Amino acid sequence: MGSEATSPAALTGPARPPRLPVGNGRARSPLAVGVIAPPYFPLPPPGYGGIERVVALLVDGLVDRGHDVTLFAAAGSRTKAALVASLAQPPTLGHPGAPSAELFHVTSAYLDAHRFDVVHDHSGMGPALAAMRAGGPPVVHTLHGPWTPEARRFYELVQHRVDLVAISRDQRAANPGLRYAGVVHNGIDLGLHPFVPTKGDYLAYVGRVSPEKRPELAIEIARRAGLPLVMVVKRSEPAERAYWAAKVAPLLDGTVTVLDQPPHHVKVDVLGHARAMLFPIDWPEPFGLVMTESMACGTPVIGRPLGAATEVVDHGVTGFLCDTVDEMVAAVDAVRALRPGDCRRRVEQLFSAPAMVEGYERIYEHAVRRRHGAHVGRGARAGHGRLHAS
Repeated sequence: MGSEATSPAALTGPARPPRLPVGNGRARSPLAVGVIAPPYFPLPPPGYGGIERVVALLVDGLVDRGHDVTLFAAAGSRTKAALVASLAQPPTLGHPGAPSAELFHVTSAYLDAHRFDVVHDHSGMGPALAAMRAGGPPVVHTLHGPWTPEARRFYELVQHRVDLVAISRDQRAANPGLRYAGVVHNGIDLGLHPFVPTKGDYLAYVGRVSPEKRPELAIEIARRAGLPLVMVVKRSEPAERAYWAAKVAPLLDGTVTVLDQPPHHVKVDVLGHARAMLFPIDWPEPFGLVMTESMACGTPVIGRPLGAATEVVDHGVTGFLCDTVDEMVAAVDAVRALRPGDCRRRVEQLFSAPAMVEGYERIYEHAVRRRHGAHVGRGARAGHGRLHAS
């Protein structure tokens, strides 16, 4: 990053007109939906787990809108849907036996796919099984991860048999050659993110400890801005612990407080009372759920114009997107002029749970129409039933 200083005034951008809020009504055509979650963590996750948190919120929202939902997920999951847990214990992510356990979990779900109008797959292995099936319900798959060369090759292979959904326009644009069913932004539960209108005099950082998240830059920005920093981190994996020891630990002093995966209420309390949330990522993240969590609490985001950040943050209104560390330091003072209510409203309008649920409903209905004709809803296929929790 460069070192040329930028004045706070230069960071301010024009406000863009908000989208109209999404309603909370009932579904037009109730569907039987099978949702496949990764098997590694229960839903909702007790700590870190962005995919699991999104899937849990989506499933409960679908049930609330009248859909008949079966969730294939880890044992111990809490859900309004019918729960099927094929594994007695969740596998440990990274363990040598984990791929076999995930394959068993996903295969068990696909063996019952005929019971549904549509299958929504959030697993890593599911699209491969879906592509091998002859007939059956349409399969919708959400692209939760980044575009690696391996991911590009895989999804090019299955794209004509699976309805792919991007979680941001930037993610879709980064691989434009694929056949997409649409874009649906991740949503959050606004009720679990209290709005805090009055801010304290400290900065927050929330994220995994990794090179692309750049937690060490958050320390530098806070120190240069003359403010304490509260870091909510995940550093449980070997690579995360190594990066922490090499890049972050040497910078710690009495101005930095570190919290290891605290309970949700502690995390949102940290976010809600911070002057700003620092998001100094160094890669094009497909979404960045913590940005919406921060703004829901009324706290602006100081980040970089990479990945979905340009869709999530309204520059100059709900935060600042900066190219250099110097700009981010200047933004720490500039955020004083931003209004917490604008941050909250942006999430209410664009990134709420109802907005996400309705987005996926449209994807489901289009997929079922294409597969079965104009009639959508229970009875679109003859003889489907419902799985019971196991």
